[in-house]
Amino acid sequence: MYSLIKKTLHIVVPKSIIFKLEPFLRLFHYWIYKGSLYKCNICNRGLSRFQISGDDKICPSCGSLGRNRRLWYLLTSRFQKEGQRVLDFSPSRCIYRKQKKENIKYFPTDLSGDFIAEYKYDITKIEASDSYFDLVICYHILEHVINDIQAMCELFRVLQKGGECLIQTPFKEGDIYEDDSIVVDNERRIHFGQEDHVRIYSVEGLKKRLERVGFNVEVLQYNEDDDNRRGYDTNEVILVCKK
Repeated sequence: MYSLIKKTLHIVVPKSIIFKLEPFLRLFHYWIYKGSLYKCNICNRGLSRFQISGDDKICPSCGSLGRNRRLWYLLTSRFQKEGQRVLDFSPSRCIYRKQKKENIKYFPTDLSGDFIAEYKYDITKIEASDSYFDLVICYHILEHVINDIQAMCELFRVLQKGGECLIQTPFKEGDIYEDDSIVVDNERRIHFGQEDHVRIYSVEGLKKRLERVGFNVEVLQYNEDDDNRRGYDTNEVILVCKK
């Protein structure tokens, strides 16, 4: 039901209005899924089940994906502290709404217009002074960036000493796969999995590139049962990059 309403609204209603209406529309949608078997740790609502879309388990109440829920757990349990300056690239709407209520200095940024954000930083040329941010969230961004080394250098530059950057992308086994000659959307979809992706990283390959620009990198690996109560992704890797 929610998906049908969403598709209809996208045709006739500006995106900014849809973003504002979404929490109210989802509140009605949630009652179909209300229960106690599962629980979303972002909106804290009990669910009889998650909404399934491909490999994603979507919370019908707040729209979070499994990776969003894991990120929120990590932020609140380990990485984020009061008063920090937090830079967040293209944040999911559920994370954005939670962060705006936190006691932090929040800098959500997006160039595409597909996410809620107050800033429009180019990740290869971030308009911030050296060592400005305490924490950077860079989820599913680098696979879109042609000059990813420059982006990594910028992430390192704007992070203060001792600060951390959380990075995630799609991953594959073996080496990084990239080919600068592949520029057509359909070909990129075939080779990289999405029309606006320009490469597929391997965990080790991305780790080495990040270390090359100066980061100390910790690899967090998570494996969950399919029926885990929070609906986390069953196989997930997150790179913690410390300056």
